[in-house]
Amino acid sequence: MKEVDIVISGGRILTMDENDTRIQKGSLAIHGNTIVAVGDADDIEKEYYGGQRIDAKDSLVMPGLINAHTHAAMTCFRGIADDMELMDWLDNYIFPAEAKNVDPELAYWGSLLACAEMIKSGTTTFCDMYIFEEETAQAAKQAGVRCVIGEVLFDFPSPNVKTPEEGLAYTETLIKKWVDDPLVNIVVEPHALYTCSPTLLSRANALAERYQLPLAIHLLENRDESNLIMQKVGKKAVRFLKEIGCLNERFFAFHCVYMEDEDIRIFADHGCKVVHNPESNMKLASGVAPITNMLNAGIVVGLGTDGCASNNNLDMFQEMDSAAKLEKSSLLNPTVMSARTVLHMATSDGAKVLGLDGLVGTIKKGMKADIVIVNLNKPHLTPLYDEYSHLVYAVNGADADTVLINGRIVMKDRRLLTINEAEVMERVNRIAIRIRDSLKS
Repeated sequence: MKEVDIVISGGRILTMDENDTRIQKGSLAIHGNTIVAVGDADDIEKEYYGGQRIDAKDSLVMPGLINAHTHAAMTCFRGIADDMELMDWLDNYIFPAEAKNVDPELAYWGSLLACAEMIKSGTTTFCDMYIFEEETAQAAKQAGVRCVIGEVLFDFPSPNVKTPEEGLAYTETLIKKWVDDPLVNIVVEPHALYTCSPTLLSRANALAERYQLPLAIHLLENRDESNLIMQKVGKKAVRFLKEIGCLNERFFAFHCVYMEDEDIRIFADHGCKVVHNPESNMKLASGVAPITNMLNAGIVVGLGTDGCASNNNLDMFQEMDSAAKLEKSSLLNPTVMSARTVLHMATSDGAKVLGLDGLVGTIKKGMKADIVIVNLNKPHLTPLYDEYSHLVYAVNGADADTVLINGRIVMKDRRLLTINEAEVMERVNRIAIRIRDSLKS
């Protein structure tokens, strides 16, 4: 027998591979950070012996979920300003609160709290756009969570940088520092067309091109934004991005609620990708993104929670449920956005959006071992007829029992192994006192 580090034994395995392979009683062997074998339990366990064995009986084994858009440190602003329109929320509440309070301490502890919440709800990879992203990288590294991070770029000062030039230089420092890291990846992230000049967008795109990295941006999140961009640049947003050379297979955009048919065709022609954020869009009453039209056009769509100030949690199981039901309700068609489609958005397609599809998003030989084990032995998960249906419509984040990232067990039997949960919550509660006091001034 071949000795490996870990054997996960005897669970229902949902691989999310190109054939949607399901194994009713399967096992998988992990050595180092890599899956070396997956198949029927009897076959795997005749050939492999694990230094550590995880019993997955009465459990479902699946790829870790991929939260393709969030603002991790905004856990510190959870619930600070609810029930208002996007631009009012941003201009009169979020931006001022950030200007008064965001610093490296908030970025680090808020991001670490986000990592704890994501691990405990089955997320193993997240894509982040925020301020002081070096602190977010350090938090993710400590927690053992895979991430794709980028410093938010604005025309105006942020708490971290005073000018667009400083923001671009900070981003390049991140790129050089974290190159080839096994967990931390960098993306170039101008905030939005209404907060970034054409010059900044072009320079951000040039930086992404120089290092062959993704370029990502908030795009057409609500109707007012669409009108603002028309006034600012004199043309529609997507056509403008095309004309300045930003669109290619490494470009992806968040929200895309007001994408018209022409915009969808341009995205499809250029291989651009989209991240859907249904709960944030619903809460801010931004509208319903035309996801079915995008999928029919061949656009790869991932799924993200957005930040805790506009969601207000990071539970990707809940996000999948909302994505499926919102699309069915808005189109009055129960057949659109099937459970299988949504689960691919949160796993294999999310990996494609972030450029990580050669590493994560599926369970098969050679992929990195980012795995979630869901405990099925619960009343609300009994009986089980279809795994996809259960994961989208019945499972919630608290059903994630054990989580591995890059071959490392980061949660076992609901206990975090890489984060001192009590300490992180205490530190964020201390920061929240400061935030609350700042709102009175």
